[in-house]
Amino acid sequence: MAVSLRWFSLCFVLPLLIVAVMAGVGEAISDARIKEAELLQRSKNLSTAGRNEHAVDNPEEVASMVDKSIRNSTERRKLGYLSCGTGNPIDDCWRCDPNWNANRKRLADCGIGFGRNAIGGRDGQFYVVTDPRDDDPVNPRPGTLRHAVIQDVPLWIVFHRDMVITLKEELIMNSFKTIDGRGSNVHIANGACITVQFVTNIIIHGLHIHDCKPTGNAMVRSSPSHYGWRTMADGDAVSIFGASHIWVDHNSLSHCADGLVDAVMGSTAITISNNHFAHHNEVMLLGHSDSYTKDKEMQVTIAYNHFGAGLIQRMPRCRHGYFHVVNNDYTHWEMYAIGGSANPTINSQGNRYLAPTDAFAKEVTKRVDTATGVWKSWNWRSEGDMMLNGAYFTPSGAGASASYARASSLGAKSSSMVASMTSGAGVLSCRKGGQC
Repeated sequence: MAVSLRWFSLCFVLPLLIVAVMAGVGEAISDARIKEAELLQRSKNLSTAGRNEHAVDNPEEVASMVDKSIRNSTERRKLGYLSCGTGNPIDDCWRCDPNWNANRKRLADCGIGFGRNAIGGRDGQFYVVTDPRDDDPVNPRPGTLRHAVIQDVPLWIVFHRDMVITLKEELIMNSFKTIDGRGSNVHIANGACITVQFVTNIIIHGLHIHDCKPTGNAMVRSSPSHYGWRTMADGDAVSIFGASHIWVDHNSLSHCADGLVDAVMGSTAITISNNHFAHHNEVMLLGHSDSYTKDKEMQVTIAYNHFGAGLIQRMPRCRHGYFHVVNNDYTHWEMYAIGGSANPTINSQGNRYLAPTDAFAKEVTKRVDTATGVWKSWNWRSEGDMMLNGAYFTPSGAGASASYARASSLGAKSSSMVASMTSGAGVLSCRKGGQC
């Protein structure tokens, strides 16, 4: 890192340190893409051996018990401290601190849900992105976002100024990284977007990610010691592939070629929170295919998000695993809000569902290409949800307590609080010396 950070020490004095501080819609991934992913996995294993001491070895520990989850979201961080009064436990943990800029890494202690153990780059140095260019995906310039995310050490990545970053190829992240856009207006747009593949402990916060396009059939670097051939990517905003301990928080996502956030191929321990989703068809895919049974261990928390204008379906569309959909605000869908196949457990609690005017699109739920005789045993429930303009949720299953325990990751608040809890969804306006 002496080389990669040399420009940083020349450009910034210590008081400015903080300030300056895959597979998507397709129902399956090509054999070439999977083989390519396996090669990258082997490379990651070599480059990360012995350094993931903060990772949880067994993802079951992330949220195996409901009471443990609730204690974690309310007691561990004494969330009453600096409370902003929104009832949103993430925001109330850090947002009203006027010195947030000097305490950026506090964010890593504010996670909730299945991805709450994602510490990102908390234990590393700050890396300041000064250059928005992405000219060479194999030999990225120091000072660029790509150069930052591929490093083998933990890093907390921030931005020196407002910028639009148009990625030439997928931004392939290495483990233990936080991308923190607070204090700058940062857009990743009009090119490739973010790939989180076979890594752990990632936090993505405060970015505008939009107009992502399919890219690939090119060489791309994934670490200082490895680059390889990438086949075509689908154009997801954030693609999570075989990864764990991932937290996607307070981003604004729209207008991408494929999904906005997709998690597949055995990914787990994920929290998707406080994001603003808009103007997109297939919003979120969780689970690779009906036949890919390794996704049975997937656990994802979807909390405090705003599903806004111009959305059509998949908020999310789930397979196999355990999904906690809690205290979100759904103000638009054209086909359905929550869908699934292959017997996922869906635990919907304290959400606000506002149905469209279309009389044939009032149902929140959709069992995709599955006969009633099959899905009637799936565990899907709605507890404390607010149904508006004729919205209705079709439950199923016998309510197996063990199944819902694995699909519960924090204590749901009353749906009457959703407007307050999601009022700051998306990228926040944060400036030094004031609250975000």
